[in-house]
Amino acid sequence: MNILKTMSAAKKNILVGLDIGSHSIKVVEIGYSKRGRILRNFGMITTPQDAIVEGSIKNVEAVSTAIESLFRNLKVRNRNVAVSLSGYSVIAKKIVLGKMEESEIETAIKEEAEKYIPYGINEVNLDYTVLNTGDAIEESADEKGTSGSSDQMDVLLVAGKSDVIDEYVTLIQAAKLNLCVLDIDVFAIQNAAEISLDDPEGNYAIITVGASELGINAVHRGLSVFSRDSSYGGAHITKAIMSEFDVPFEEAEKMKLGGVDLDDNKRAKIEKAIDSTVLEWIKEIKHALDFVANTYPGEAIEKILVCGGSCEIPGFKQHLEQETNIPVTGLNPFKYLVADNKLFDPNYLQHMAPQAGVAVGLALRTIGDK
Repeated sequence: MNILKTMSAAKKNILVGLDIGSHSIKVVEIGYSKRGRILRNFGMITTPQDAIVEGSIKNVEAVSTAIESLFRNLKVRNRNVAVSLSGYSVIAKKIVLGKMEESEIETAIKEEAEKYIPYGINEVNLDYTVLNTGDAIEESADEKGTSGSSDQMDVLLVAGKSDVIDEYVTLIQAAKLNLCVLDIDVFAIQNAAEISLDDPEGNYAIITVGASELGINAVHRGLSVFSRDSSYGGAHITKAIMSEFDVPFEEAEKMKLGGVDLDDNKRAKIEKAIDSTVLEWIKEIKHALDFVANTYPGEAIEKILVCGGSCEIPGFKQHLEQETNIPVTGLNPFKYLVADNKLFDPNYLQHMAPQAGVAVGLALRTIGDK
């Protein structure tokens, strides 16, 4: 799984980025020309309710029908896709191995994996990437799991639960598509961030707040040094509003995001539910960033990028900046993509940008990527 930079590719190798989330499904197509990366296609459709729970596909028929509908409505002809996993079903861990030949790494990985994976080795699919230790960060001598001498190398170990991978393979086949790359949400978003930042080699954190997951990724000099997924998300607030006011899901979503006029009593109750959940998110984020700061004392996080549909919940960005004392800004993966204003309303792209990171990052992948 390539977690570093993705370069332009021949047209025949281009993939459609397909982000299959528990709340919505997004599609992105990117082309390449002398003008740079071109946004060819972008669209989304609501995921059937409860069809995907914590990354596991519970209703293949409903989700595949939604995907087929989205591809048909967008007139997407390319059937080759890149998709990604997230949450408990996938684990990424940086480990240290002695320097060895490429042919020896796979055997060594299998031997080491059992130390770090909380599942049986036969329950997962393993992958790995040798990190560029020539660009390694100066890390504290006490940190475990980091190479400190020339006879060692850092390796990113990735393990995905086989049963969940099988679910996605079945889903993509049901949608009459070809699965060419299976990535991880956190690294797909990092790829999207790298083409959107003026200084992608800096030190920053990417916070993703989706419907059912909170993702944290600390990046130092282009390398992910810490990542974590937690079972927090905007859906918790939506369900609390549905229960409190006995309203359907769609109405609760609008109430959550401030899209409905409310009397003072209702507004106070919703604000209480939102504030309580947001404080839990920030507590989790701050704990993770404090760990990163202690582990890499000379590499302070310079900014926080937030993305995911729930990052727009009122007050979240302001509270996060106040609590961390780090500038917070929204991630706009469309920022440096060339988009025809006749095809894409700039205001719509700006509005949808927080939700498009995974799909854009996946669309940067190409056939043949590891």
